[in-house]
Amino acid sequence: MAAPEERDLTQEQTEKLLQFQDLTGIESMDQCRHTLEQHNWNIEGLLGWGYYLIMLPFRFTYYTILDIFRFALRFIRPDPRSRVTDPVGDIVSFMHSFEEKYGRAHPVFYQGTYSQALNDAKRELRFLLVYLHGDDHQDSDEFCRTTLCAPEVISLINTRMLFWACSTNKPEGYRVSQALRENTYPFLAMIMLKDRRMTVVGRLEGLIQPDDLINQLTFIMDANQTYLVSERLEREERNQTQVLRQQQDEAYLASLRADQEKERKKREERERKRRKEEEVQQQKLAEERRRRNLQEEKERKLECLPPEPSPDDPESVKIIFKLPNDSRVERRFHFSQSLTVIHDFLFSLKESPEKFQIEANFPRRVLPCTPSEEWPNPPTLQEAGLSHTEVLFVQDLTDE
Repeated sequence: MAAPEERDLTQEQTEKLLQFQDLTGIESMDQCRHTLEQHNWNIEGLLGWGYYLIMLPFRFTYYTILDIFRFALRFIRPDPRSRVTDPVGDIVSFMHSFEEKYGRAHPVFYQGTYSQALNDAKRELRFLLVYLHGDDHQDSDEFCRTTLCAPEVISLINTRMLFWACSTNKPEGYRVSQALRENTYPFLAMIMLKDRRMTVVGRLEGLIQPDDLINQLTFIMDANQTYLVSERLEREERNQTQVLRQQQDEAYLASLRADQEKERKKREERERKRRKEEEVQQQKLAEERRRRNLQEEKERKLECLPPEPSPDDPESVKIIFKLPNDSRVERRFHFSQSLTVIHDFLFSLKESPEKFQIEANFPRRVLPCTPSEEWPNPPTLQEAGLSHTEVLFVQDLTDE
């Protein structure tokens, strides 16, 4: 069977076929045509990938040698930009120079260090757009005038992200440049919180027009918005969990404080009862000592009393004592004896009160039986005017 007749090529396809054969050096025209047909005659894309694959080893070798050279040069002659002494001053200086050259119509610059911008973007769950300005690059001026200061670009950046910018000629900008490793200028990097770490999710390098910038920034944000939503939900859940845990901790602490307060009151009550019991016990012991001392004193007074005179003694005095409990006691004393003897006799009696005074009725008076200021030495019975027979009244002064 004869092979099917091949379709005739157009003039454009013929030119691409010859161009592809010249560039690749493939001798077989059929093989060149077959390759181009597989890629829909897209010689630009095909040659771009081919060129990239051919140049890949050379690019790798070049950049490796360049990095080694830069690393060695850093020790031989350190870059003065590597010493960051006033990062905020670098930002403010760049802002002023930018406004002097391009005007005040620009996206709102973040007035803080790169680290502060990262922290704020992380805390607020916002996109952070970083712009590194190459002062000496040929495209920087056009990008700033026509793209970055375009009203639609300003509106997008101000409403949907934080914007941090600095010149790479400034130490702070140079430090960020070393971290982001840009290849050319203008350079933009979109950074956001992704998987709980600040991550570069988009890089735009080279001159770009306003519409293209807006489209690419919007695409990057739309493609990564789900990460922010997810992180926001996780953060809300963590916050709710933290609030719940805090409420539980507060409830536990309140309960613990209440229990501690109850225990404190119990301890205080036990201590109060203990002190009360101890006080009662001390009072009881004191009362027992007082009674014992009183009894010993009564016994001493009794032992020291002079003997009672006989009824036949003409110098004797018969005294009937009426006690507070309505009982009566009778005894004889000698006219020459001091009234103190009467007091000691009554004091020695078991039924007599601890403190008392002795009163006579005719005339009614209190006998000075114990030493006082008026009577330092109590008088004798005769001096007190007592007769051979007397009735004296004992007044209880214990509670006074």
